[in-house]
Amino acid sequence: MSANSELNSWTIEKARDALRKGEISAVDLTMSCLTAIDAGDQLGAFVHKTPEIALEQARAADQRLKAGDAPSLCGIPLGIKDLFCTKGVNSQAASGILEGFKPEYESTVTTKLFADGAVMLGKLNMDEFAMGSSNETSVYGPAVNPWKVDERQLTPGGSSGGSAAAVAGDLCLAATGTDTGGSIRQPAAFTGIVGIKPTYGRVSRWGVVAFASSLDQAGPMTKSVRDAAIFLQSMSGHDPKDSTSADLAVPDFEAALTGDIRGKVIGIPKEYRLDGIPAEIDALWEQGIAMLRDAGAEVREISLPHTKYALPAYYVIAPAEASSNLARYDGVRYGHRAKLGPGDGITEMYEKTRAEGFGPEVQRRIMIGTYVLSAGFYDAYYNRARRVRALIKQDFETVFAEGVDAILTPATPSSAFGLGEMTAVDPVEMYLNDVFTVTVNLAGLPGVSVPVGLDAKGLPLGLQLIGKPWDEAGLLNHAYVLERAAGFVAKPQKWW
Repeated sequence: MSANSELNSWTIEKARDALRKGEISAVDLTMSCLTAIDAGDQLGAFVHKTPEIALEQARAADQRLKAGDAPSLCGIPLGIKDLFCTKGVNSQAASGILEGFKPEYESTVTTKLFADGAVMLGKLNMDEFAMGSSNETSVYGPAVNPWKVDERQLTPGGSSGGSAAAVAGDLCLAATGTDTGGSIRQPAAFTGIVGIKPTYGRVSRWGVVAFASSLDQAGPMTKSVRDAAIFLQSMSGHDPKDSTSADLAVPDFEAALTGDIRGKVIGIPKEYRLDGIPAEIDALWEQGIAMLRDAGAEVREISLPHTKYALPAYYVIAPAEASSNLARYDGVRYGHRAKLGPGDGITEMYEKTRAEGFGPEVQRRIMIGTYVLSAGFYDAYYNRARRVRALIKQDFETVFAEGVDAILTPATPSSAFGLGEMTAVDPVEMYLNDVFTVTVNLAGLPGVSVPVGLDAKGLPLGLQLIGKPWDEAGLLNHAYVLERAAGFVAKPQKWW
């Protein structure tokens, strides 16, 4: 089969079944993706290509397939977000301070994926250290949304912007992402794909470069809900190397996709009906409510009273944890080291290295984080934010205890915006993009974004479903029902 046969546009499900039947080979599939990646350079999605590794893994996958030893991801070509450490391959978190860093170890997630026969096509663009909502803070330059409505280049969202662009642009079959405040779900919504943030502790964080350790969680970004279930199965599981990893059995997420949600209760939080929300986002939300009701679910208005404090609490906690985590990057052991002048000592080396290595957004968040953790402000900001976080978590616990099975909200307050449009204004404007997503991270819950429709400009819009802790199986089934009812099949018109 030709490398140009557009196998790269297939879903994991379709490719898995064809591989097992011997209708295609893993090498064919990988070559199709490698060809698409080279043709799609304008999207800025892949920042380190690994064709030799990919073909070697594809050939090994073909051997496993022939031997009848084929896990669900065997031979499936994936993109890996640059936040995951991959042995011997640049893992820079899109930051200048980690220039040239090639780990001597493999993250737990990528170890599990490779054990299941997955193929790594390369590393994907992202916001520097996952700090951003538009993929514009990357040292590599921005990733670009494959969707286009005029001459402007649009953001694919952030921080997992490269992952979203690569999946939506059919450069790979699926990609890993990470989500600290919405960094899987927002880019998924902006690019018309599916993205799930699992329950905190479901997927190991070991070997994933830390941003905010109590919020970060890895998850899949895929072309369908079924693909997300297949991919999440491989990523999940207990890891003794991660002290926050839950020692729980992993359900069969794909088997849970029954499409039956009759009698389930869907909560609609009144606090998410924000002033100034675009009419088409509101209309889409109402559409989603009707779809779930038509599928036999009971729809109930709920209250999450502390939602309004979520953004300020998040933007205290996340920078505080970041300032602590990023203190380790000092130019001493690895990564970038500034050139020193005569008479410069270790203090000057630290200062110059960090000033050169970190971009403006990361510097801003380190400074905020250091400030809120400093003597005299710790109680006023950080401890208060932690108490608010506990109240937000309690809000969700109350609602779920009252019988709600899942919560439906918009995924984003708008469709994708133009590159440069938000960064030119106040950074707080950019932070408002996380308004619907940060509560899920603060409460440690699973959340999924599903593409449901197009706005008036023809850009994708997503809805978010929030699930009970550890109930990714139920959450994905609700998402599956929503996906089937919406019938979203639109794809970006190829311009690259």
